[in-house]
Amino acid sequence: MHVIIQPRDGIEPLLEGINQATESVEIIIYRLDRLEIEQALVVAAARGIRVHALITYTNKEDLRDIKKLEKRLTERKVKVTRTAEDLVRYHSKMMIVDRQKLFLLTFNFTFLDIHHSRSFGIITEDKQLVAEAVRLFTADVAGKSHKAQAEHFVISPINSRKKLSTFIRDAQKQLLIYDGKLSDSQMLKLLEERAKAGVEIKVIGATSRPIKGAEIRPMPIIRLHTQTIIRDGKQVFFGSQSLRKVELDLRREVGLITDDKQAVQSFYLIFEMDWGDLVNDLTEEDS
Repeated sequence: MHVIIQPRDGIEPLLEGINQATESVEIIIYRLDRLEIEQALVVAAARGIRVHALITYTNKEDLRDIKKLEKRLTERKVKVTRTAEDLVRYHSKMMIVDRQKLFLLTFNFTFLDIHHSRSFGIITEDKQLVAEAVRLFTADVAGKSHKAQAEHFVISPINSRKKLSTFIRDAQKQLLIYDGKLSDSQMLKLLEERAKAGVEIKVIGATSRPIKGAEIRPMPIIRLHTQTIIRDGKQVFFGSQSLRKVELDLRREVGLITDDKQAVQSFYLIFEMDWGDLVNDLTEEDS
């Protein structure tokens, strides 16, 4: 499992994935203004790759741009499907290459998200995860979001509230959280319960009210566009859903919980750097 860290890694991992495709590229697009990515999809289709874009049509504020993108892609041999309108919003970010490699992201394919925001993604060839991603993509293409079952993914509105509640409740020592919109009353209460039980809780982002026993800091310097929870330094959740009601219960959001050691370590180090502890430690050592 390889971790993508933005703004450090840029669009290169995405372009490399598309350019190396030999059979297919399946991609979910909520926003896209990086023309290099659009061009890579078009070039792939021109060389015979089956390129299928699922475009989020419930994104009303960007609908004009989405329609233009749909027209450009369709004219250049990219198959385009519109998301259904059964949910408030389809907000997941995912790409599958050759049905062998999965890119699961917290960022859109935009200049702002990729180059000016703290965002994450993973690239994995784990067969079980790829197979679940394919089933999820297929269900959403068919407009059957209620059938998008998966064991490992955290999927709103199907299982995210249950999975994330359990994930938080099982913390024994520490919860490190990135979330710019943490406001769900049940989740806030659960975090306070863990803090009362002695769990250290740090939040980078913003909450709708103070969390008793937790320390909250804003994201330094750059914009925050990820939802991530590192539990006890051993597991990490990351995804497109914040801990707020609409994203847990009413929208299509997709995340993943993993215990991959290298991935967890990568998330942990970036959190500590953003929190300031790692930078402070290095400064003290230098002095």
